[in-house]
Amino acid sequence: MKCNYGADKFFLFAAWLSVSIQINRGMWYNSRMQNELTRYLDHETRIAVVIADCTAAAGELARAHLSGPTASCYLARALAGVALLGSEASTSDEAVTFKLDCPGPLGGFLVEATGAGTLRGYTKIKVLNDFDGMGAPKDSSVLGPTGTFEVVRSVPGKILASGAVAVDKCTVASGLETYFTQSLQRRVAVALAGTAGDDGVPTIAKGIMAECPPDGDEKSFANVAAEITLLGRKAETALAVSDRNLLSKIGLAHAEPRGESPLSFACRCSRERAEAMLAAIPVEERKSLPPTIDVTCHMCGRTWTVPTA
Repeated sequence: MKCNYGADKFFLFAAWLSVSIQINRGMWYNSRMQNELTRYLDHETRIAVVIADCTAAAGELARAHLSGPTASCYLARALAGVALLGSEASTSDEAVTFKLDCPGPLGGFLVEATGAGTLRGYTKIKVLNDFDGMGAPKDSSVLGPTGTFEVVRSVPGKILASGAVAVDKCTVASGLETYFTQSLQRRVAVALAGTAGDDGVPTIAKGIMAECPPDGDEKSFANVAAEITLLGRKAETALAVSDRNLLSKIGLAHAEPRGESPLSFACRCSRERAEAMLAAIPVEERKSLPPTIDVTCHMCGRTWTVPTA
């Protein structure tokens, strides 16, 4: 969260106050718009596939942040990526964050998914005037030539695992693939799609990830990975089809569903958390503040006006 008072700024990460997800305890939640994450398994090759469509959630979040088209494009891809990561959460209160630091104009992003299927996050820069309205953005121009990706898994009060990887030719999908191959020693192939209209609202936020387990058919996986690479080159149109169509495209037409779960935009911020953050400011310093101040959550863009007395 960000607290603005006078010329000073006080920052506190909303994720730092992580607690169990409970909709009836002040969560900003929109249940009207939900997408899904679906898991598949091809029994013949043992290749597992996860497909995440979070277009509606990305739209809600981009509107909340007032993001421009370029930032929304990368926010959409990042949300699809973290949704794939979140598919492995073992409990509803487990959270996984996916972070990028890059030298390009976007600066990076931080997104989060929970085992309950909730998504939130932000890009460091919300509006990129040099790129908005100029067509499909190029990764090398917006992100820069390199990037460092970090993944952290946690439950309230405890970090379960973390890993960071550096990539050349930085893309969101390459960061996710590199994390799995280098940090987890797992063979995966990833394609992510994210675009936004001139109004900054994402038109697609979708991802597909295939994994070959130790007992999987390596030759078949090589073919699947090659097809997913091709999908990634035109992801915004290639992924805008049904799951069954996607599975056919990568050569796994007979893969069977193993389960599905909803994905939605939600945030754990609340007025109580904003007031708790203000209470952390020394009493003498609070006396110099105006009667009320605005506290903005970085993760969802919502602003709370709270009294300082």
